[in-house]
Amino acid sequence: MPPLGPIVLGRGERAVTIDPPLFLAPMAGVTDRDFRLIVRRIGGVGLVSMEFISSRAIVDGNQHTRDLMVFSEEERPLAIQIYGSDADTMAEAAGVVEELGADICDINMGCPANKVLKGCAGAALMGDLDLAGRIVSEVRRRIRIPLTVKFRLGLDHERANYLELGRLCEDLGADAVAMHARTARQMFRGEADWSHLARLKGALSIPVIGNGDIVAPDDAERLLRQTGCDGVMIGRGATRNPWIFHQVTSRLLGEKAPEPTLIDRRDLILGHFHMVAEREANRFALHKLRKFTGWYTHGLPNGKRLRQQIQRLDTVEKFLVAVEEFFHQQLEMAA
Repeated sequence: MPPLGPIVLGRGERAVTIDPPLFLAPMAGVTDRDFRLIVRRIGGVGLVSMEFISSRAIVDGNQHTRDLMVFSEEERPLAIQIYGSDADTMAEAAGVVEELGADICDINMGCPANKVLKGCAGAALMGDLDLAGRIVSEVRRRIRIPLTVKFRLGLDHERANYLELGRLCEDLGADAVAMHARTARQMFRGEADWSHLARLKGALSIPVIGNGDIVAPDDAERLLRQTGCDGVMIGRGATRNPWIFHQVTSRLLGEKAPEPTLIDRRDLILGHFHMVAEREANRFALHKLRKFTGWYTHGLPNGKRLRQQIQRLDTVEKFLVAVEEFFHQQLEMAA
């Protein structure tokens, strides 16, 4: 298929061009500043998104939340996703997002996590379209930067109301929508049903971004071909393979991106881990390093042995030494 053209969101001086139309999905505890920079520096991504942020915490001036919202010029264009269940609070938080200089404000109506659902936020808003509409309307009234909304098929298959929500978002002034093609009840189980993405695309005139089960370049190409979506959003697939955006872009250009070498993987992993070590206290750093090691070593020879070894380590320094030794041994074996 021919290369995708760029997506332009918004109008006038606040318009944002997403080129290529490939989106890093917002993921809690994952898409922090370090990971966003890693993906941006590899190349091929059109828009990076922060991990989703509580609108109430933003409005209350929570310092940890404000720290999460720090970003650099290198990351642009960048979206900040907010969640909540009160229209006025969401609008005020969106105003802060705009004041901070984000390029796009995104509303979370798709998170299936219980702690978010219990607060009547995230995907729970798909069960109350009146409230969902008030939130979109108030946020749109408050900000001038582009506004996007991310949601799922519905709370479950019996209540799949994504078409209704998509039309509502369009009518109320959203510049684009993104949909994960699973229900909230499914969480991340089963397979994403892309046929619903095709139906949503056919029902709306604003850009539709498809999300769900993109783990390889061929997946992105198939999603675009089967659904007609304007762009692709990748989440979990990027945690195991941060090179995926570069690979997808090459695939859509009819080229083949080289597979990352063992040295490429070593340099990325150690570079990322050193950034984490500089920013985080020991306990939090270890938690994050263990999580990313599980993703990054997926498919690597003896990766399981490293994952088992790091569970016993109690300092970041020991952790970094173990990872360096692991790659030294792998490179010696490959020589």
